[in-house]
Amino acid sequence: MGLLLEVKEITSNEINNDSSLLVTPYNFSMVERGIYRSSYPDSSNFSFLDTLNLKSIICLCPEPYPEENCKFLRSKNIRLFQFGMEGTKEPFVTVSKDTITEALKVILDVRNHPIMVHCRHGKHRTGCVIGCLRKMQNWCLPAVLEEYQRFAGVKARPTDMKFIENYDTTRLSQCLYGIIYRYVSHNRRLVYQEESVQQKRITSI
Repeated sequence: MGLLLEVKEITSNEINNDSSLLVTPYNFSMVERGIYRSSYPDSSNFSFLDTLNLKSIICLCPEPYPEENCKFLRSKNIRLFQFGMEGTKEPFVTVSKDTITEALKVILDVRNHPIMVHCRHGKHRTGCVIGCLRKMQNWCLPAVLEEYQRFAGVKARPTDMKFIENYDTTRLSQCLYGIIYRYVSHNRRLVYQEESVQQKRITSI
């Protein structure tokens, strides 16, 4: 006896109306405990984002944040940090090292955790920020670039990878006066502690 299966298409409206459905944004992934990355979230992702108990979101797109998203952030008391970076088209001249550094300062401040970083597709701008974060964690360059390529796929940009390679992490150490992070290799998490402003240094263990 044959088995008849009824295939039903689930529309976006049905997803929005069914809070039991958890839909991750495209390219969503955990970077470290308390740090996430993704593409631009929309209303179909709100129920899932709610499970992360986010304190902060970093948006790397220059356009005004959608009102629907802002309403969700306000309802959950999530802080929005927006760093307007244009899409990284060839040649690579639009991304500011200072902007990357400012975004990393927010990510490295444990008071903003849990935090999610996103751009339009979660590939290039987000990939550059996370790639520079990995360098601060003393990842070897091939591993940093492999992760970038895994999320960017066939649209990986050599100029992005060159930017990551050339990013000077001492720029950040000169800015983070009071924050130290220690990289714990056995579970790949970031541990933070406060340091007096007078010391003005950052160390990696």
